Amino acid sequence: MKPPRRPWLLTTTAVVVTAVFLLPVYWMVKTGLTEPDRIQAPSPQWVPAPLTTENYRAALGYEELPRALVNSVVISCGVVALTLLLGVPLAYALARVRMRGSGTMVLALLVAQLPPAIVLAAPLFILERRAGLDDTYLGLIAADTTLTLPFTVIVLRPVLRGVPPELEEAALVDGCGLPGVLLRVVLPLMVPGLVAAAGLSFLLGWGEFLFGLTLAQGPDVQPVTVLLNAFIGQHGAAWGTLMATATLVTLPVVCVFALFQRFIVGGLTAGSGR
Repeated sequence: MKPPRRPWLLTTTAVVVTAVFLLPVYWMVKTGLTEPDRIQAPSPQWVPAPLTTENYRAALGYEELPRALVNSVVISCGVVALTLLLGVPLAYALARVRMRGSGTMVLALLVAQLPPAIVLAAPLFILERRAGLDDTYLGLIAADTTLTLPFTVIVLRPVLRGVPPELEEAALVDGCGLPGVLLRVVLPLMVPGLVAAAGLSFLLGWGEFLFGLTLAQGPDVQPVTVLLNAFIGQHGAAWGTLMATATLVTLPVVCVFALFQRFIVGGLTAGSGR
């Protein structure tokens, strides 16, 4: 493959696109470091002067923040666990078992990602209210999993198809049962795909707002994304505290992706040619 004739054009385009995507993040951090009376100045400040930590002190002093962060951690980790628990066997069945309708099932998983969360909120609320799962961690985890499970199966299926079936056949000949083959042979070979699915499931669980607002009526189990909405009142918004809290909420996601970036990229591209 020949190198591009104008590499500087590609570099410039990449820099511009990256800057456009990072501008809201920069503005969020900048607003959190701006004095409250200067945030809505007629001429916006690209660099806050003077810098202040007043908004961060107000955010850290908010008594509901620690509880909301714990709720988000519990919900996100629960979403990851439930998604992998259901997604790995389903993806394995679609990748290995020859059965009628497997292509239709994959198509159904693709279609399941199309409806927005607001379409699912009302039916889930009715079902969970009847099942007694409203206002519980399990109810929120199950609701968020409806968003992460189809994507996880679609990501893991080509990864599983990239595992040589001869390894599984050899393990079966040696007396290993099907569950043992999946746990001891297949799963160690699909670690990048599992990390990618887990990372994206954590991201969706951490950032989900609608289900946390509709399926949880009190702050006992509501995630931190719902807490952010509390800074917007009837008579205005505390933009400084809101942006400072949003910055603190973003840090765990950034840390997760910084630590597992190599695995996530590798998992998303594994088996892409199959």
